[in-house]
Amino acid sequence: MNNNYFLIFLFSAISVVGVSQITVTDTDFLDVGDIIYLADDDITIVNLGSPGQSQTWDFSSLQNMNIYDLNCLSTVGSPFEQLYPNANLVIKDEGDLIYINKSTTGVNMLGIGDSVFQQPMMIIPLPLTYGLSYTDGPILVLDSLIGGPMVDFLLTSQGLSAALLTFGAAHVADSLSIQLEMTTQFEVDGEGIMMLPMGSFDALRVKIDRTSVPNISVYCIDTNGGTNSGWYPVPFGGTETETLYQWYSNNTNTKFALAEVFLDSIGNPGTGISFLTNSISSLDNIEVDYITVFPIPATYNVTIISENNEEVDAVLSDINGREVKRFRFTNSTVLNLSDLEKGTYLLNLRTHKGILTKKLIVE
Repeated sequence: MNNNYFLIFLFSAISVVGVSQITVTDTDFLDVGDIIYLADDDITIVNLGSPGQSQTWDFSSLQNMNIYDLNCLSTVGSPFEQLYPNANLVIKDEGDLIYINKSTTGVNMLGIGDSVFQQPMMIIPLPLTYGLSYTDGPILVLDSLIGGPMVDFLLTSQGLSAALLTFGAAHVADSLSIQLEMTTQFEVDGEGIMMLPMGSFDALRVKIDRTSVPNISVYCIDTNGGTNSGWYPVPFGGTETETLYQWYSNNTNTKFALAEVFLDSIGNPGTGISFLTNSISSLDNIEVDYITVFPIPATYNVTIISENNEEVDAVLSDINGREVKRFRFTNSTVLNLSDLEKGTYLLNLRTHKGILTKKLIVE
């Protein structure tokens, strides 16, 4: 082989090996039984870096100013199961139940509680690889019709009336139609290392541009013969756009977006950064060392020990979020599991300092 060709081949191979390429698939995302801990930082401004490979995003100085958890539940037995036949996951977020369909092609939001979207809204397309570009939409997320006294109330709150909307052509506001159309552009424009307070991870950066177009109109009745009765557009609720960045990893310890940063109106990173943290145990100064739960997995009994001399309120729920046991103890207790079916449960422990959530497996 010609030496020059050999060197070209060798250096090309080295350059390919030197770029760590990852793929994020549906197996790297939330599953039933997962508990995700997120924190917010309302002060720090981060450096988003540039598009491209071999990037380093140093978010290690982010502060845990507000910590909360996402519980991933089964749709079976959930309050709105019948409304979401295509859902295979429910995310409980501070009391809200978010219904999700996760597949090999993406993670889609189907609705929140009893508010079912007209069409699924893509949260993230899959699989994620560097260079991916994907457009979701336009899709009709909301299509609602409101009638009765509420129509006049809503118009009055905006300083409007049927007469003002129609320039005197119609006089009674009968119905209100609200539609919301959304288009989302996803672009995986960066690959590298994401540094968080909980550690460093191989990551992909996803730029998300989302456009929302509301269409609001009122059916007004012409009481003088009916000639001018019809639908009239409401002059507010113009097109809105937002841009944000999210980072994802194929590390099995993440299962969710590593971080999320919204841009302001001129394209600079804003505050209010959401990021993944490894334990909600730091919420309101609860330390993981202060509360111990063992053994996990358990068969007949589990022991809970609190190092603090304070009362602990405890709630054990099944994977559907249904309460199974509620109890209270000080210092320590032994929880009898012999009456429970095998499976995964969520143990929520609350003191005056905060909340600690543990996954409990009964074998």
